Amino acid sequence: MQPLKIGKHTVRYPLIQGGMGVRISAGRLAGHIAKNGGVGLVAAAGIALNSGLYNGRNFFQAEAEAFIAELHKAYEIAPDGVIGVNVMVALSDFEPLVKAAIEGGAKVIVCGAGLPMGLPELTSDHPDVALVPIVSSLRAAQLIVRKWRKTYNRLPDAVVVEDPDTAGGHLGEKMENIGTGEYDQYATVREIKAFFRDECGADVPVIAAGGVWDRADLEYALAAGADGVQMASRFVCTEECDASDEFKQRYIDCKKEDIGLIMSPAGLPGRAILNNKEKIRQFDLDHHTPCRMGCLKKCSYKESGERFCIVTALDRAQRGDVETGLVFCGTNAWKSDRITTVKAIFDELFGDQPGT
Repeated sequence: MQPLKIGKHTVRYPLIQGGMGVRISAGRLAGHIAKNGGVGLVAAAGIALNSGLYNGRNFFQAEAEAFIAELHKAYEIAPDGVIGVNVMVALSDFEPLVKAAIEGGAKVIVCGAGLPMGLPELTSDHPDVALVPIVSSLRAAQLIVRKWRKTYNRLPDAVVVEDPDTAGGHLGEKMENIGTGEYDQYATVREIKAFFRDECGADVPVIAAGGVWDRADLEYALAAGADGVQMASRFVCTEECDASDEFKQRYIDCKKEDIGLIMSPAGLPGRAILNNKEKIRQFDLDHHTPCRMGCLKKCSYKESGERFCIVTALDRAQRGDVETGLVFCGTNAWKSDRITTVKAIFDELFGDQPGT
């Protein structure tokens, strides 16, 4: 297994920790991932909640401040590590959060839940910051690349190809297209690599995300053409993960059949542990939960009260209320059987690799 180079940044192992919003992957987890030789990501969405900086009225200001604080926390753990961020394009404060990420010292910016067409403009004064879009199709990659080349004379520093059939959280695919058996993630990986090579004359790393749990999955991904993997759910049940003990226990207790799809008020499907599905919506009905934050550009709950307030549902779970809160996960979350450490997972994945 070769080191992973993304732009001007190189990590010992070909692994990016996936961004998990509303403080599941905050500074502590990202820092320890980076310390152990991967790319650690602080997720932007809802980072202000449960941070001590949000007072009920200053959400967007607190988001930026908490984002910077978590990046600083990560660098305290891994001063020389490659630490980045995940910022959803769907967030209302996408642009300010990208700027806050740069201020906080992020070396990599990963963007999904939409196509980050204007991202290079936001980072134009910081060319060393690596830019990494998340896509699920060759067409999405082509749209981004052609826009970036024409307008900004820049290519992505890497691309993450997310498998909607296995990945957790918000998914970049229509609900009816998920789980049909028609999607071939690694064919998409190879197509995107060939597109960069043939149309752009560049060797751009392509990262496989979704369904990667153990060393066999990692080796399969690399053999199938990926330059690295993105893993998120595997790191939830670690001592270093920023989630509550109850959140982690939900992973350990869940069964394969408990994991399914839910339609987010963002208009995107999401994969989660759903044995409390009715209670998520009922909480907002019982408490007449208002939209206090306006965190998403488009949100059916904000606009019409449809579905549920996703950021508060995720926040409740992060704090420990997994009865009415929403617990996002990938399809392999049921494989969790104990609390471990980030180092132990890296040892399992890369234990006989040089430099370990």
